[in-house]
Amino acid sequence: MKRTLILAAALLVAAACGQKAVNLQDKLTVNDKQIDALIAQMTLEEKVNMLHSKTNMSSAGVERLGIADMNYADGPFGIREEGQPNGFMSAGWTLDSATYFPTGSALAATWSEELAYKYGTGMGKEARLRGKDVILGPAVNIQRLPVGGRTYEYLSEDPILSAALALEYTKGCQDEGTAVCIKHFAVNNQETNRGSVNAIVDERTLREIYLKPFERAIIEGGAMSVMPAYNKVNGDYCSENEHLLNEILRGEWGFKGFTVSDWGGTHSTMGAMLHGLNVQMTGSNYLGQPVIDSIATGALTEAMVDEKVKEILRVRLAIEAVPADVANTVMTSQPASQQIALQVAQKSIVLLKNEGVLPIKADVKKIAVIGQNAVLKTQSGGMGAGVKALYEVTPLEGITKRAGAGVEVVYAPGYKNFPGIFRWGRPAGAAPDPLEAAAIDEPADPALLEQAVALAKEADLVLFFGGTNKSIETEGSDRKDIKLPCGQEELVQALRAANANLVSVLVSGGPTDLQVLEPASPAIVQAWWNGTEGGTALAQVLFGDIAPSGKLPFTFPVKLEDSPAYALGNFPGSNAGGDLFSLMFRPDVMAMSPQERQKLIDSLPKPESHYTEGSLVGYRWFDTKAVKPMFAFGHGLSYVNFNYGPMSAKASKEAVKVSFELTNAGEMEADEVVQLYVNRVNSAVEWPAKELKAFKRVTLKAGETRKVTLEVSLNDLRYWDVDAAQWKLENGELELLLGSASDDIRQKATVNI
Repeated sequence: MKRTLILAAALLVAAACGQKAVNLQDKLTVNDKQIDALIAQMTLEEKVNMLHSKTNMSSAGVERLGIADMNYADGPFGIREEGQPNGFMSAGWTLDSATYFPTGSALAATWSEELAYKYGTGMGKEARLRGKDVILGPAVNIQRLPVGGRTYEYLSEDPILSAALALEYTKGCQDEGTAVCIKHFAVNNQETNRGSVNAIVDERTLREIYLKPFERAIIEGGAMSVMPAYNKVNGDYCSENEHLLNEILRGEWGFKGFTVSDWGGTHSTMGAMLHGLNVQMTGSNYLGQPVIDSIATGALTEAMVDEKVKEILRVRLAIEAVPADVANTVMTSQPASQQIALQVAQKSIVLLKNEGVLPIKADVKKIAVIGQNAVLKTQSGGMGAGVKALYEVTPLEGITKRAGAGVEVVYAPGYKNFPGIFRWGRPAGAAPDPLEAAAIDEPADPALLEQAVALAKEADLVLFFGGTNKSIETEGSDRKDIKLPCGQEELVQALRAANANLVSVLVSGGPTDLQVLEPASPAIVQAWWNGTEGGTALAQVLFGDIAPSGKLPFTFPVKLEDSPAYALGNFPGSNAGGDLFSLMFRPDVMAMSPQERQKLIDSLPKPESHYTEGSLVGYRWFDTKAVKPMFAFGHGLSYVNFNYGPMSAKASKEAVKVSFELTNAGEMEADEVVQLYVNRVNSAVEWPAKELKAFKRVTLKAGETRKVTLEVSLNDLRYWDVDAAQWKLENGELELLLGSASDDIRQKATVNI
């Protein structure tokens, strides 16, 4: 049932009748009387049994009362294959191959709310086919660090862009009858010591930057569940953080659903029970028998348990359970979802640089494809989220198919691939793979280099595929740096010397250091980890079937040290330690007693991460400090030019509205993402040099002109007054900056607010 759409219609009727608008969270309370009646029939043991895991990916219902278990699906870019009840090892099913959607940074590069909604519907539909009630996603944390291990999962460095996409993903998924579990709440911006690090962040920065995506998805999207992050925020673990979970989430935002800890992210019985956690995943050592014992001593009350169960049941009754004989009867991956994955991939590809090499010309008859990233699949690998995709079109496959019979496509690996610690399935004593590097900084292999150069010399065009892989960018650890691995820089210079007709294609989830690659490459394309149809979409862009239209969702710095957390010495710090999640599932740790396991977890380093850059995250820092990036936030070229006409601007009591005419001055249909930034003039409050406040993707035919209107709610222009502990609007002059990227401003205007 399309529950969100039905509620939206009801809200329109209420507005027409002059009734007060309803918080979208209130839809979860419609069954409260029924829920109270159910709770009254439950024993204390049955209620407490709902507060912790039943299996690795479920929590219990009450069978005798017709309350189904809650089944979780790992996301956020594809429904993970079925695992064994007590772990993540494959259950060996045949119908659980899912659609591999482009990862989070690729979705963000589309800057498309429409595609984010479609993405959510695809995820929601496939979760239903698998009998899943809750998707563990979307993952919406702000990308603070270029080296972040989960940059590929998250969306962007900007709260307005991230919030808009998080909202639409949430709405799309829940419209299909699957609840989202928006994560990781909050300030989860590093993998280094993520299970114990204390993020020290001031309240204004917390509110304006790091909470915005969660706030919109919860209030406007009605997100039904929330996953607290592993880390601490200002001294308290997120799973028992009174300020985050009770004061803000439930108090200010009116959240009516339930919270579920990250796997192993629960730390105490009293902390979790008193400060906002509903479900412990996994295990019952905190929210199991200890809860019953604490009630017996008077430390807790049964009424506290009842309230947590009520919040769980609100979601359970809002999400229709899929019968066991209906679930998993057809293949999870469906053509409609595959088409969505293709559309996202098409719109995500970013043309970073082009000196006339692209699109591929008709006279190109031999293409040399160099680099293992042209053939390596990205659906899984590393640690954490992955998809057993029904199929995945690699770049080489996509290019070969699109080139057709009249064009010869040859391939050479070019460089070795670095697998890190993830050498899955290799028998003990097996010979090393000759195409695997022993170290990430291993120099270029002479034989592979020679083979690649020989092919390049004979080709009309060279397509070099570089970047990272799923073992380098992975949950559980951050990169040491953003340099291209395994001698790629040496290789690309040799290829350029052999053939000036060179295109470099970067396959990665996050930014890379391009100080060597950029001057050696007449054209550069950022291709992302782009899902099941990634190779198809890339070939369409390279050959000019469609114009590239992606925009960077984060800044590419010239060098890592230019980025704010590094420039201020806030990262990485000196404390190294094991990762909480990986520790939990290590065989030797699983064999320990609960007491021994907890002692090991407690021994993890407990460093602090200081967010002294405040709101100057990403482009805010680069613009305010006048540090030139390699490629700016919002940057992305096309095969056509867009002309921006004069901008008119008007401010009312509710919003600032701008209008202008946009013209496609090229000879093919193309999309432009128009971006509106603001600058406060003579402000008494400290602000970045500019901030994104509105954007829109616009499709124009060749030669077409269209009027475009952008609107900024005055609510999005407020700041958090720390002393008054409330949102305030600073009146005064506002400079409006309209352009194609944060460093490509085409029109300016001023208004007073």
